[in-house]
Amino acid sequence: MALLELSGLTKRFGSFTALDNISLGIERGEVHCLLGENGAGKSTLCNLIFGVHKPDAGTMQLGGTPLHPRGPAEAIERGIVMVHQHFSLVPNMSVAENLMLGRAKAVLKPQDIIVRMGQLAAEYGLQVDPNVLIEDLSVGERQRVEIIKCLLGDPQLLVLDEPTAVLQPDEIDALLDICRQLTVRGKSVILVTHKLGEIGRVADRTTVLRQGKIIETVAMEGADIRSLVRSMVGRDVQSAGSVLAATVDMEEEAAAHPAAGHASDANGAPLVPEATGQAALRLSDLVYRDADGVIKLDGVNLSVNPGEIVGVAGVEGNGQTELGWILAGLASPASGSIFVGGRNLDGCTPQQITEAGVGIVPEDRHAVACIKELSLAENLFLGSINKFSRFGLLDKSARRKAAETMMREFDVRASSSDVPMSGLSGGNQQKAVLARELSLDPLLFLLAAQPTRGLDVGAIEAVYGRIRAARDTGLGVLLISSELEELMAVSDRIVVIYRGKLVGELKAGSFSREAIGSMMSGHEHV
Repeated sequence: MALLELSGLTKRFGSFTALDNISLGIERGEVHCLLGENGAGKSTLCNLIFGVHKPDAGTMQLGGTPLHPRGPAEAIERGIVMVHQHFSLVPNMSVAENLMLGRAKAVLKPQDIIVRMGQLAAEYGLQVDPNVLIEDLSVGERQRVEIIKCLLGDPQLLVLDEPTAVLQPDEIDALLDICRQLTVRGKSVILVTHKLGEIGRVADRTTVLRQGKIIETVAMEGADIRSLVRSMVGRDVQSAGSVLAATVDMEEEAAAHPAAGHASDANGAPLVPEATGQAALRLSDLVYRDADGVIKLDGVNLSVNPGEIVGVAGVEGNGQTELGWILAGLASPASGSIFVGGRNLDGCTPQQITEAGVGIVPEDRHAVACIKELSLAENLFLGSINKFSRFGLLDKSARRKAAETMMREFDVRASSSDVPMSGLSGGNQQKAVLARELSLDPLLFLLAAQPTRGLDVGAIEAVYGRIRAARDTGLGVLLISSELEELMAVSDRIVVIYRGKLVGELKAGSFSREAIGSMMSGHEHV
């Protein structure tokens, strides 16, 4: 008998059916992965199991008895725990204090928590100092605390929703090892992830969801990852020029893929553009301090040539965000200079930076890249409304036609250009932002910061396809991403940032997940 049995689960939000007649069994002692595009229903399914939502139809059974939790507390009592992508820890409290929250029945006994932490450290390698403050821990250590919090009650089922999104490679390896150790002890794990390599490494079975329905459930021994992706997106990914196919190859092999889709010589070696003429971007001794005077960028020197993509790899919080702010004109460096096409942009406003030929796809598209309340057409031409103004009057018809042309060119899917930006999916919002920035004239350099964050596999391929096509026309691109496999699949060079310094560089053809991961951890690459 399966540990968890789902039968005919259906969940609606208003007129939208998020899950449609889901029947699935989670076996004891297995890692079961959920794979699907954004909006496929993965998180909704997890939230039904954890008691966050109630199903509109269907039944659940845990261990052969009915399961209908009225909230997460009841799910936890039944032995179901969940680690969300966004942590729920109190930063200014210690690890032990966080673990005691919500567990007090009568008298708090911190020593009991510390003893149990020691037991979990011995069983799973989950070592964390119980007395350290959460705010002093790395992202990986904070997630370790979340997992410890879940395991304190010896659960039967652990649900992990996108748990590796902010982890560096060695932390991802450690988490996947913990998943396997849990199953050896008879526990079950539901793992939601969009990283194909993780599925291949840890899953016993994988269920593919599309538009709220189960497409297939596959045993992973000998399974074809491309077939799973085809089921997820509804099309093939075999094309040699496909970023998605290159990423699949890379993750299947768990090693570097030599610049898939890049130009190559007669022997298949990747061609990396030589530094000729003016650099698309040149940073000289860039230093940035935050409001508290803490150095976030420490003497950064970097050039991006026309016709190349330079990837920036690093664990989040090592200066990438601040670098993006500075290049967008949203922050000013303490010292150093920025040149685009040979022009000094020190002290320039965002509008002046745009006029100099800089396209910006920012890390947070909702906060600074679009105005969700405005229409798609208005967002596509933010800052260039004068194109459609004559004698002080706005020609909305001309703007609508131009927007529809851009929508077709960049495959931005919406019922019309008049719909509000908030009505688009995350992938289509990002494609709209990219369309606007790549349509600038002139355009010499593009900053793409976390351009695929929150996007499904199909949207990721579309975004990188456009970025690579722009690179091939001579555009210089700086790509900041926490997704190492994606960086390795599309970059001509990768530089690694650690504590505000660039600590290493690798060229296409010599990329190594292990070498980059080591540098991301602050170790020198030999």
